[in-house]
Amino acid sequence: MGAAGRGRLRRKVDFDNVFERPQRSSDGEFTVLARVNDCGHARLGLVVPKRIDKRAVERNRLKRIIRESFRQDPIQALALDLVVIAKASAAGADSPRLRRSLERHWRRLARVATVPN
Repeated sequence: MGAAGRGRLRRKVDFDNVFERPQRSSDGEFTVLARVNDCGHARLGLVVPKRIDKRAVERNRLKRIIRESFRQDPIQALALDLVVIAKASAAGADSPRLRRSLERHWRRLARVATVPN
């Protein structure tokens, strides 16, 4: 797989594996699920449902913020599969608030990779 797809969850089976028995981190904007993988690097999956905002431009803004936060954080070096689920309140939140929320989630879930299952 090319470098562009290396850090992403794409297949249903990969998402299902994370949903099976995840470690969770949740707040008003996002729920983030994490599970240790055997890839040697982190992979990110996004769930931004249409029900949180009907406008594609807002859903795409949330996805861009999530991906950029993931790219800039050291969590991407850990062997974790992460699924970020946006909540309705995320659609109205400003970008700095969303970034702070995601940084808290990354810090909490980074411990998952160091704890044996």
